[in-house]
Amino acid sequence: MKSSGSELLRKLNLKAFVESLIAILVGFIIGAIILYAFGYSASKAYYGLFTGALTSVDGIAATLKYSTPIMLTALTFAVGSRTGIFNIGAESSFYFGAIAAVIFTNIWGNLWFGLAMGMVFGALWALPAALLKVYRGVHEVISTIMLNWIGLYLVLYLILGPYANPMDPNQTIKIPEGARLPLIGETNLTWGFFIAVIAAVLTYVILWHTGLGFGMRVSGQNPRAARYGGISPGMAVIWSFVIGGMLSGLGGAIKIMGGFPSYAISQGGANIRNFGFDGIGVSLVGRDHPLGIILSAIFFGILKAGAASMQRTAHVPIEIVEVIQGIIVITVAIPGLYDLIKRTVRRGA
Repeated sequence: MKSSGSELLRKLNLKAFVESLIAILVGFIIGAIILYAFGYSASKAYYGLFTGALTSVDGIAATLKYSTPIMLTALTFAVGSRTGIFNIGAESSFYFGAIAAVIFTNIWGNLWFGLAMGMVFGALWALPAALLKVYRGVHEVISTIMLNWIGLYLVLYLILGPYANPMDPNQTIKIPEGARLPLIGETNLTWGFFIAVIAAVLTYVILWHTGLGFGMRVSGQNPRAARYGGISPGMAVIWSFVIGGMLSGLGGAIKIMGGFPSYAISQGGANIRNFGFDGIGVSLVGRDHPLGIILSAIFFGILKAGAASMQRTAHVPIEIVEVIQGIIVITVAIPGLYDLIKRTVRRGA
């Protein structure tokens, strides 16, 4: 029985992988049609995209750098999805991880302390949505949207007020040198990428190889069956938010502590915006699986890092480049979205 279960798992994973490859191909075909419709060469554009992202040390470094924060926010959404909730609060937990890194590394200039405090504050900001869900029945989409806006303006106040850089009004005070993530070689990639990959592997281990993760997944599939088995769906939801908040908070801390060359948050927070929302797409492409998310985040990194080269090689305006990127992302995310809808319907049945 165990071997047949393993065989089934392998088949399901292979099926998901093939579906994702087909979706990627369809996305690039649709993108090519649009490029030709506007009079641009799709072959040149895609050649520029992939050579810019993958054929040089700087290109690969840029790809992995772009993939790092969205890998962590994608894990937040995936943990929630596996627990049966639609957690879109990664955005604000990311903000708090970033500002916590700025605040606490300037109190004690230690790298690990900054990362830890980013995780703590990301989790603390996620906790109210968990408590509202469990004890008051407030839907997580409503609470996390509201908390995202509250978090944004609270962090903007800190950026523009007590933690603004008196020497440069366009950013916050900097991360001290002793608390910055080390650069790898002569690139602008830091060890934050490997921390994100380790976080993804640990998330997989927690979800599939611990009692806590088993309880979260069972609660996500069938809360009534979980109760009969002695599992508390409410505690599973709380743990889902806390773990997700820690992951997004870690992403925010890594973004700023490895943010060469400024190592600060910009005045309007532009360099910490939208990573939580981008993570939703990354998670859907990775089929809400932590190991799949590693690959999907790198795929998103390729699209981001290769955009400038795509413009130079095929002379494609940035507006069309972004349209092509969006079409590819939407197409590739459809199989994951379909899986999410199926799980939601099955859970409510």
